[in-house]
Amino acid sequence: MLSFLIYKPFGVVSQFTEPVPGKRTLADLFDFPKDVYPVGRLDEDSEGLLLLTNDARQNQRLLGQGVEKEYWVQVEGIPEESALERLRKGVSIRVNKKDFLTAPALVRTMDAPDVPGRVPPIRVRLSVPDCWVAITIREGKNRQVRRMTAAIGHPTLRLLRWRLGNWTIDGMAPGDVKQVKL
Repeated sequence: MLSFLIYKPFGVVSQFTEPVPGKRTLADLFDFPKDVYPVGRLDEDSEGLLLLTNDARQNQRLLGQGVEKEYWVQVEGIPEESALERLRKGVSIRVNKKDFLTAPALVRTMDAPDVPGRVPPIRVRLSVPDCWVAITIREGKNRQVRRMTAAIGHPTLRLLRWRLGNWTIDGMAPGDVKQVKL
């Protein structure tokens, strides 16, 4: 069985074929074997840890609700404790045109992490502060973390998946790929 950790850069689509001509894909990062597929996805405008494997059983296990996914999220504004508590308890978001109540999340504010700068950098509004929040969830609906921060009035400016289960991108740079054993 083959498995790879990728630090997916901003602007790369989490698939191997171009959805639109000119879009960067996983195939642009490394010559992956043909039978390897992503475990979940990260949006084109998100970055961080992506796991690829050809082990279907592990893929299903890792997509289940028992595996923690930790995101480091730069949000617009400074959330009050009451807003963070809403995330901890679960917030209502829209997924596929239906209301969805997120499961409770682990949430904490954090100092700006020591991670490579994003290319291109996020937009900066001098009159609006921003801060970093670590959010750990065990589910993964489409654009869930972005929808969660928007639901508390603090849109996501930058989203980086730091951890999936026991794997992290510690010591990796955007575009790095390393083979791992599941």
